[in-house]
Amino acid sequence: MKIVSNPTRRSVLKGATALGASLFVPAAWTQARAQETKAFQLTPKPATVSLLGPEWPDTDVWAYNGRVTGPELRLQQGQRLRVDVKNGLNQPTTVHWHGLRLPNAMDGVPELTQAPIDPGDSFSYEFDALDAGTFWYHPHVNSSEQVGRGLYGALIVEDKEPPHVDRELTWVIDDWRLTRDAAIADNFGNGMDISHGGRQGNTLTVNGGQMDEVAVRSGERIRLRLINVANARIFRLNFNGHDPQVIAIDGQPVTPHAPTDGRIILGPGMRADVIIDFGGDPGETFNIVDAVSSAQSYVFATIRYSAEPPLRTSPLDASIRLAPNDVATPDLLTAERHQVVIEGGAMGGMRSAIYKGETLSISELAQQQMKVWALNGVAAHTTKMEPMLTLKQGRSHIITIRNDTGWPHPMHMHGYAFQILSRNNKAVPHTPLADTVLLDRNDVTEIALVADNLGDWMFHCHILDHVVGGMSAVIRVA
Repeated sequence: MKIVSNPTRRSVLKGATALGASLFVPAAWTQARAQETKAFQLTPKPATVSLLGPEWPDTDVWAYNGRVTGPELRLQQGQRLRVDVKNGLNQPTTVHWHGLRLPNAMDGVPELTQAPIDPGDSFSYEFDALDAGTFWYHPHVNSSEQVGRGLYGALIVEDKEPPHVDRELTWVIDDWRLTRDAAIADNFGNGMDISHGGRQGNTLTVNGGQMDEVAVRSGERIRLRLINVANARIFRLNFNGHDPQVIAIDGQPVTPHAPTDGRIILGPGMRADVIIDFGGDPGETFNIVDAVSSAQSYVFATIRYSAEPPLRTSPLDASIRLAPNDVATPDLLTAERHQVVIEGGAMGGMRSAIYKGETLSISELAQQQMKVWALNGVAAHTTKMEPMLTLKQGRSHIITIRNDTGWPHPMHMHGYAFQILSRNNKAVPHTPLADTVLLDRNDVTEIALVADNLGDWMFHCHILDHVVGGMSAVIRVA
């Protein structure tokens, strides 16, 4: 892999030795209506921010309300959310509420669920926050560029009975492709990124800035909400010297557990809530390492303990288990079965696919704005297409997803939280609920859901250049 020159003090890879509207009104929604509406305003527009600190030039970005990250939208579970969006860009946009179960007309997919918001125009999103959890928002028009230039923010729906912690932190994690003068590299949608692993950046930010150290106090318990908003980078975080407990995946509660191999793996669009008891001694330091592979890693950040006396000398004696959200449980014995096959890309075996109703060879597809990815043999040319799958309303469904490519893919389904049942014929521990499932190359995974949210829903890879290259489809619930 070619490493792009890094204009900051931190290289992202340092080497092995470094560290359409539907009437969706389930009973749970009507029972949980809020006493009042929580209202926000968002204006996506050009802005100038300091991504790298005072020793570097400011960076021209696109941002919500002039900020990277955009303002954190926080409300209580069951509250009604209203967000008035005024487009200050010179191109159309929308806002997608990533991970939320909501009415189809509020999902923010251009042409499929709403008309794009043209420059200078406004649109109001309004829906009930059914699920507690860690979510985020971003555009779904020209997503590779609009997200890659800084349009994203956290959306936190607070638990009715949150676990007892001393502090809560939210880390919105991104990587940027910057030039040596700290400008965003203006090469969005190039063929190499589309056909390979997507737009990998060379500069890491957390909450829109540099984070070299994390200050903690001995004995404290912290809830950490992790959100990967990067266009393509997969983070694999190892909290050296500590024992993080995963309590939620993609906003949905899970049986508290230590991550497999000690690494919290987050593909683009994925989130994890973890609770960490910081038991180090005052003055100690530990590295958080992003283990990119067995041969490459880098120091994501350093945990530095203050010199203060310990807040407590043993871990807090309080449950860290979250109450489950009211997500219907699929009946696996009666579930209808479906299959999705991912094909294409560099070093893939795809020879042809259907594009705009016509079967084209891979070389012909490459001439069609690099439409080199396909789902079930179809390379997408727009968001509003005939459905790849039609799921019967009210029925349970199992979808087998097979990755026949040479690249990983975080596959995201709008409007639903699904159960991840198995990976490569092995049961997935804890059977987590999620809205995005990461498939490594040649992986086969099974997910299951109850089709209780009517509408046409987007299903796509969250490596955003892969969407540009055709890897998206529509799943209809009717």
